[in-house]
Amino acid sequence: MATGDETMDRCLDCFFNYLTVEKGLSVNTLSAYGRDLGAYAEFLQKKNIDEPGHIEQADVLGYLVALKKKGLAPRSRARVLSALRNFHRFLIRENYVSHDPTALIESPRILSGLPHLLSEVDVERLLTAPSGDSPLVLRDRAMLEVLYATGMRVSELVGLRSGDLKLDIGCLNAFGKGSKQRLIPLGEVAIEILRDYLQNGRPRLLKKNTSDEVFLNSRGGKLSRQGFWKILRQYALQAGIQQRVYPHMLRHSFATHLLEHGADLRSVQTMLGHADISTTQIYTHVLQERLQQLHQKYHPRG
Repeated sequence: MATGDETMDRCLDCFFNYLTVEKGLSVNTLSAYGRDLGAYAEFLQKKNIDEPGHIEQADVLGYLVALKKKGLAPRSRARVLSALRNFHRFLIRENYVSHDPTALIESPRILSGLPHLLSEVDVERLLTAPSGDSPLVLRDRAMLEVLYATGMRVSELVGLRSGDLKLDIGCLNAFGKGSKQRLIPLGEVAIEILRDYLQNGRPRLLKKNTSDEVFLNSRGGKLSRQGFWKILRQYALQAGIQQRVYPHMLRHSFATHLLEHGADLRSVQTMLGHADISTTQIYTHVLQERLQQLHQKYHPRG
């Protein structure tokens, strides 16, 4: 049963011990938590609240309002709220308190700084831009297809090794931040194009070299992130895409298009490798923005 009488200092100590020992968070992330929760504790102390069991929803909302008045941007306030959520959820799990005052609080709406993405039409133009059957073209076509099919980060893409491919079951292993591994499904089109590159393109790039890297440069070595960036920019221009295109745009497009076609947020979170679903929720804001734009454009009274 929850005790309800633990002090804020003791609860914070236990939470940071959990983040350090069990979660293994980096020094920078721990410092960010320390700043956010330290300021939160000071705010509560001024209201004579020294026990987390006495914190109510109104207190949390009051703190977020105070941050807004100080000029803190919506994205920063959303980050702070995420830290508070994690703290209070930890207290619930450990039975330090009996209620979570952040449970019904929505994240601040982020009106600016939303991810840029490509329309489905532009993605199709980009993916079909590589033309021909040279080894480099086969490689480029495969890289673009795999990136959009999986939503991988570009560092994960160029870091793929032969053993990461599980084409017999239609998946591949990706190693994200903190070397965390996740299995991502590949669509049939991406598998077919990737097989074509592996059979007809990669051996011609490899020549007499030996390498476990999936995607090779023209000399048979590992392709760099900068090298992929140049390749992507070249095909975006070739496809006639007007906006500036960068690798993460395909990741943003992957997530948004999945949600548009009915995928659930948890599944998208898993495929993207986000530790916290609040990071994935940015794409629901993208959808809301796009729906509002469509409504204003096409509704008679928009």
